[in-house]
Amino acid sequence: MSLDHQLCFALHSTSLAMNRLYTALLAALELTYPQYLVLLVLWERDGRSVTEIGERLFLDSGTLTPMLKRLEANGVVRRERDSEDERRMMIRLTAKGRQLRQRASTVPRRVFAATGCSLQEVTRLTDELQQLRDRIQT
Repeated sequence: MSLDHQLCFALHSTSLAMNRLYTALLAALELTYPQYLVLLVLWERDGRSVTEIGERLFLDSGTLTPMLKRLEANGVVRRERDSEDERRMMIRLTAKGRQLRQRASTVPRRVFAATGCSLQEVTRLTDELQQLRDRIQT
Protein backbone atom coordinates (compact mmCIF):
# COMPACT_ATOMS: atom_id res chain seq x y z
CA MET A 1 0.00 0.00 0.00
CA SER A 2 2.97 2.31 -0.52
CA LEU A 3 2.15 5.51 -2.43
CA ASP A 4 5.15 5.10 -4.73
CA HIS A 5 3.91 1.67 -5.83
CA GLN A 6 0.49 2.92 -6.94
CA LEU A 7 -0.10 3.28 -10.69
CA CYS A 8 -2.68 5.98 -10.03
CA PHE A 9 -0.14 8.15 -8.21
CA ALA A 10 2.52 7.66 -10.88
CA LEU A 11 0.00 8.81 -13.50
CA HIS A 12 -1.30 11.67 -11.33
CA SER A 13 2.11 13.07 -10.41
CA THR A 14 3.35 12.73 -14.00
CA SER A 15 0.25 14.53 -15.23
CA LEU A 16 0.89 17.38 -12.80
CA ALA A 17 4.51 17.66 -13.95
CA MET A 18 3.44 17.64 -17.59
CA ASN A 19 0.84 20.34 -16.91
CA ARG A 20 3.49 22.52 -15.24
CA LEU A 21 5.78 22.08 -18.25
CA TYR A 22 3.02 22.99 -20.71
CA THR A 23 1.92 25.94 -18.57
CA ALA A 24 5.40 27.42 -18.79
CA LEU A 25 5.68 26.80 -22.54
CA LEU A 26 2.20 28.12 -23.35
CA ALA A 27 2.46 31.31 -21.27
CA ALA A 28 4.03 33.20 -24.20
CA LEU A 29 1.06 32.17 -26.37
CA GLU A 30 -1.40 33.29 -23.68
CA LEU A 31 -2.97 29.84 -23.68
CA THR A 32 -3.80 27.40 -20.94
CA TYR A 33 -3.03 23.73 -21.41
CA PRO A 34 -6.73 22.80 -21.92
CA GLN A 35 -7.10 25.63 -24.47
CA TYR A 36 -4.05 24.30 -26.30
CA LEU A 37 -5.69 20.86 -26.46
CA VAL A 38 -8.83 22.41 -28.00
CA LEU A 39 -6.68 24.17 -30.58
CA LEU A 40 -4.85 20.94 -31.41
CA VAL A 41 -8.22 19.36 -32.21
CA LEU A 42 -9.21 22.33 -34.40
CA TRP A 43 -5.81 22.43 -36.12
CA GLU A 44 -6.38 18.79 -37.08
CA ARG A 45 -9.70 19.78 -38.65
CA ASP A 46 -11.41 23.13 -38.31
CA GLY A 47 -15.16 23.55 -37.92
CA ARG A 48 -16.06 20.98 -35.30
CA SER A 49 -19.06 20.83 -33.04
CA VAL A 50 -18.72 21.27 -29.30
CA THR A 51 -19.77 17.63 -28.96
CA GLU A 52 -17.02 16.44 -31.31
CA ILE A 53 -14.37 18.44 -29.46
CA GLY A 54 -15.62 17.13 -26.12
CA GLU A 55 -15.53 13.52 -27.32
CA ARG A 56 -12.02 13.95 -28.72
CA LEU A 57 -10.73 15.48 -25.45
CA PHE A 58 -12.85 13.38 -23.06
CA LEU A 59 -14.49 16.55 -21.70
CA ASP A 60 -18.17 17.32 -21.09
CA SER A 61 -19.81 20.44 -22.48
CA GLY A 62 -20.05 21.97 -19.00
CA THR A 63 -16.25 22.03 -18.85
CA LEU A 64 -15.72 22.85 -22.51
CA THR A 65 -18.22 25.68 -23.01
CA PRO A 66 -16.61 28.21 -20.62
CA MET A 67 -13.22 27.45 -22.15
CA LEU A 68 -14.57 28.00 -25.68
CA LYS A 69 -16.16 31.27 -24.57
CA ARG A 70 -12.78 32.46 -23.26
CA LEU A 71 -11.08 31.45 -26.52
CA GLU A 72 -13.77 33.36 -28.39
CA ALA A 73 -13.34 36.43 -26.15
CA ASN A 74 -9.60 36.28 -26.94
CA GLY A 75 -10.34 36.22 -30.68
CA VAL A 76 -8.96 32.73 -31.26
CA VAL A 77 -12.19 30.94 -32.24
CA ARG A 78 -15.72 31.86 -33.13
CA ARG A 79 -18.78 29.96 -32.01
CA GLU A 80 -21.72 29.77 -34.38
CA ARG A 81 -24.87 27.75 -34.70
CA ASP A 82 -24.80 24.99 -37.29
CA SER A 83 -26.84 26.10 -40.31
CA GLU A 84 -28.23 22.56 -40.74
CA ASP A 85 -29.03 21.97 -37.06
CA GLU A 86 -29.54 25.04 -34.86
CA ARG A 87 -29.04 22.91 -31.74
CA ARG A 88 -25.39 22.28 -32.62
CA MET A 89 -22.74 24.85 -31.81
CA MET A 90 -19.86 24.84 -34.29
CA ILE A 91 -16.38 26.06 -33.39
CA ARG A 92 -14.18 27.61 -36.05
CA LEU A 93 -10.70 29.07 -35.90
CA THR A 94 -10.26 32.77 -36.56
CA ALA A 95 -7.23 34.14 -38.40
CA LYS A 96 -5.61 34.62 -34.99
CA GLY A 97 -6.32 30.99 -34.11
CA ARG A 98 -4.79 29.77 -37.36
CA GLN A 99 -1.72 31.98 -36.81
CA LEU A 100 -1.25 30.54 -33.32
CA ARG A 101 -0.53 27.17 -34.90
CA GLN A 102 2.74 28.46 -36.32
CA ARG A 103 3.70 30.08 -33.03
CA ALA A 104 2.86 26.86 -31.15
CA SER A 105 4.82 24.64 -33.53
CA THR A 106 7.86 24.60 -31.21
CA VAL A 107 5.89 23.33 -28.21
CA PRO A 108 6.00 19.59 -29.09
CA ARG A 109 9.77 19.72 -29.74
CA ARG A 110 10.37 21.50 -26.45
CA VAL A 111 8.24 18.99 -24.54
CA PHE A 112 10.06 16.13 -26.25
CA ALA A 113 13.43 17.64 -25.28
CA ALA A 114 12.28 18.06 -21.67
CA THR A 115 11.44 14.35 -21.40
CA GLY A 116 15.01 13.27 -22.05
CA CYS A 117 13.56 10.24 -23.87
CA SER A 118 14.28 8.92 -27.33
CA LEU A 119 11.60 9.19 -29.99
CA GLN A 120 11.09 5.44 -29.73
CA GLU A 121 10.59 5.67 -25.95
CA VAL A 122 8.08 8.53 -26.24
CA THR A 123 6.18 6.71 -28.99
CA ARG A 124 6.05 3.48 -26.97
CA LEU A 125 5.01 5.27 -23.79
CA THR A 126 2.28 7.22 -25.62
CA ASP A 127 0.94 4.03 -27.19
CA GLU A 128 0.94 2.20 -23.86
CA LEU A 129 -0.84 5.04 -22.07
CA GLN A 130 -3.50 5.25 -24.78
CA GLN A 131 -4.03 1.50 -24.55
CA LEU A 132 -4.34 1.72 -20.76
CA ARG A 133 -6.83 4.58 -21.07
CA ASP A 134 -8.91 2.60 -23.57
CA ARG A 135 -8.89 -0.51 -21.35
CA ILE A 136 -10.04 1.23 -18.17
CA GLN A 137 -12.40 3.77 -19.71
CA THR A 138 -16.01 3.12 -18.86
